[in-house]
Amino acid sequence: MDLFFAMKVFTRVVESNSFTRAADTLHIPKASATIVIQQLEAHLKIRLLQRTTRSLGLTPDGAAYYQRCVRILADIEEAEHALVAKADTPRGTLRIDMPTSLGKLLVLPDLYAFHQRYPDIELMAGFGDKPVDLIQDSVDCVIRVGELPTSNMVARRIGFYRPVTVASPDYLARHGMPTALDELKTHVAINFFWGRHGKLMNFSFTVADQVVETLLQGNLAVNDTDVWMQSCLRGLGIIQAPRFMAAPYLASGELVEVLNTYVPPPLPISVVYPQNRHLAPTVRVFVDWIAELFAHHPLLVE
Repeated sequence: MDLFFAMKVFTRVVESNSFTRAADTLHIPKASATIVIQQLEAHLKIRLLQRTTRSLGLTPDGAAYYQRCVRILADIEEAEHALVAKADTPRGTLRIDMPTSLGKLLVLPDLYAFHQRYPDIELMAGFGDKPVDLIQDSVDCVIRVGELPTSNMVARRIGFYRPVTVASPDYLARHGMPTALDELKTHVAINFFWGRHGKLMNFSFTVADQVVETLLQGNLAVNDTDVWMQSCLRGLGIIQAPRFMAAPYLASGELVEVLNTYVPPPLPISVVYPQNRHLAPTVRVFVDWIAELFAHHPLLVE
């Protein structure tokens, strides 16, 4: 039995709470993961996991062993990364994920510059508006917008997402220009919904230093940012979009800012990665590069 590999399988099963997900992230059959854990328990002569048809949990011995495995694997990883870090250029595969519009408009245009600086890093970049699980989905780091829930992840703030309330001139010609929040009751929104649960995104406004959130009535809701913007351009309703997405249309006059005295509050943009005592060189250079990019990006700087 490869004890080092067995410890990796064991920690991955614990962290993903699933033999199937652990096997997927390690690119081995589920049956192999099960056999490895059985062999590890036989080798240690203790039961590490409590298994039922519906749940998977650690035994007291398993919990103690898991903590030791985490420390041992971290030491090995740190030793490996210390050697790799001596090389002139970081190398390897880096898996990242980010919101669609932010990725397309802010990151993608500059990826060539990243590859010029780090030619030996192979990027696997995911673009989507549904959050991913870094551990279960084997993603090295993600870019997220908004306040982050408490977790054991490391988050570095790299900028601010500044929403703007907009509509097309055609829509405003038909419905009028709202000048106060209570006038929104007579207007139509193109709502945006998140994920499978279909929760609609609220409109946010700043009123006397207080944040006011409201949900506008509408007869269309979408979950794709490009469709959302195109629907607004065609006069279907009002949206509250990121300024970096609306900026070219505001400049051309295809969109008009409304309620600009009630500016929506900015939201933090963060890059998030798993907590580890040593940050992989590929993750470290990407985090530094994206922070530098966002700090000077003309669509993010006021």
